Amino acid sequence: MSQFTLKEVIRQTIFSIADNDSNKIMSGELFEINENQFKIASLDGHRISIRNVVLKNNYAYKKVIVPGKALNEISKILPGSAEEEVAIFITDNHIVFEFGRTTVVSRLIEGEYFKIEQMLSSDYETKIHINKKDLLDCIDRATLLIKEGDKKPIIMNITDTSMKLKINSFIGSMNEEIDIEKEGKDILIGFNPKFFIDALRVIDDEEIMLYMVNPKAPCFIKDEDESYIYLLLPVNFNAASEV
Repeated sequence: MSQFTLKEVIRQTIFSIADNDSNKIMSGELFEINENQFKIASLDGHRISIRNVVLKNNYAYKKVIVPGKALNEISKILPGSAEEEVAIFITDNHIVFEFGRTTVVSRLIEGEYFKIEQMLSSDYETKIHINKKDLLDCIDRATLLIKEGDKKPIIMNITDTSMKLKINSFIGSMNEEIDIEKEGKDILIGFNPKFFIDALRVIDDEEIMLYMVNPKAPCFIKDEDESYIYLLLPVNFNAASEV
């Protein structure tokens, strides 16, 4: 694959690996190759990031876990050229990346990756079409009201043509409204704003689709081809005081 593609898929998934080594498997990324389909996935217990890439050729099936630290280092030194290729070789215990005159070898993480397919659902009760920049800017502004370590959720009240976003903290409160197109039911749901920002920042599309089932079920952000899928778990909040 091109250096650019590898650099991009790392950027678009690496933020949701676990940042501690208490769960070794969560500190790595899934690399799964099936003929010409290449899936890269990461999760940390609160969210899942998936990128699906179509390769030029078919390859034998492989499923390995690559350490996040190694991918971070590769991302830093990979030039990211769209014309230049990066070759990836996988053995039983190692993965090798070759690009230009550089060769990077990393041990693989032993173990079985989580069955993420079981966590993904195509069912939804609410489908939202929204401008990504509008949503990102709004949640970004909301985080100015949150002290570091403060776990205040951003509340989304979704009705027919609008999404009302609200946050209350010791510093202040914010109420904003964004125009949307909605199919299905109204929903009142809360999220960790940082997790939403992390996903939105790596999506290149101007318009995005959100899929929701209920206030306790995951929200999915994905495109029609499912070249990217981001799953975010909602957070509990006191609905009576937040409406």
